[in-house]
Order: sequence, then structure tokens, then C-alpha cells
Amino acid sequence: IMNAFGVIQIALLLSCTNIISSLQCNHLPLQQRKVIENSLRLLDKMGKKFPQQCLREKMSFRFPTQVLQPRQKESVGVAIEEIFQHMFYIFSKNLTLAAWDGTALDEFQNGLYLQIEQLEACVIKEHTHYHRSKEASRLKLKKYFQKIDCFLKDKQHDLCSWEISRAEMRRCLQLIDKVTRKP
Repeated sequence: IMNAFGVIQIALLLSCTNIISSLQCNHLPLQQRKVIENSLRLLDKMGKKFPQQCLREKMSFRFPTQVLQPRQKESVGVAIEEIFQHMFYIFSKNLTLAAWDGTALDEFQNGLYLQIEQLEACVIKEHTHYHRSKEASRLKLKKYFQKIDCFLKDKQHDLCSWEISRAEMRRCLQLIDKVTRKP
């Protein structure tokens, strides 16, 4: 049987954890901007300039910008979390032909992973209305990232397909950055 002192210690620990977690969530937009700036820097550092031979292979994936424009801030957080998860998935496989800086790639993946963890802890799961809009966004994002994944597979993960995908992820991060900077 736990004594009263032990119960008080656990209660204090839990309340401190909640306070720290809510403080981290309050600073999430600022933190996201830093992560995005860092991710953009790492994407640039991973590879060199866009290869000339890949210019003719350009592909339009059409990012679903409406997922970053919902009325509720929580929905934007959910969309951003979803985007980071998809990016992490794409940049976690078949990278042998990408010819990128391994350290920058590792840092990029780690940054995404930590941001996903942070967002999961902060994003609030709410009512059915919110849930419905979240599902619609989730499907649009899934389709968008499936196009990128299929493009990579079709091109057998060659250098150009990776460079085109890297450029697309850069554009994606810039869109998120624009949204997180809005008051």
C-alpha cells in the first residue's frame, strides 16, 4: 500500500508534466517555425543544386493547400502532423540512389520525428465535426503523398525522382511555414 507521501509525489509529478506539456504546446507555432527553417536548411544541405538533366522530368503533384486553411487551428496542427508523418515515411526508404549527404538526411529525419511526437502530444482530439474535417484532410494528404510515392516507385527511386521529390517537400515545408507565421 502506498503511503500518502508517495501519492502526493505522484500527483505533483503528474501536474508538473501537464504544466510542462501545456507550456510546450503554447510555444508550438514558434517551435514549428524553427523546425521548418531547420528542415529547409537540411533539405538544401542534403543535396546539391537541382540537376540539369532532371529539369525535363518535372512533375506536378498538386499539394492540397485547402488542408492548411481550415477555420480551426487544431485542424491545421493535425494536417501538419500528417504531412510530417508522410514526409518521414517517404524519406525513410529506398534512398540509395539519392546520393545525398547522410548526416543532413539523418538530422532531417530526426527533426521530423521529434516534431511528429510534439504535435501528437499537443493536437487535441475533438468533436465529430472536427473529426470529419480531419478525415477529409487526411484523405487529400494521403492521395498527394501516394502520388509522390508512386512517382518514386515508377522511376525506380532514381536520382531525378528523388531530386524532384526533395524539391516538392521543400515547397510543402514553405507552405506550412507561411501558415504557421500567420497570427
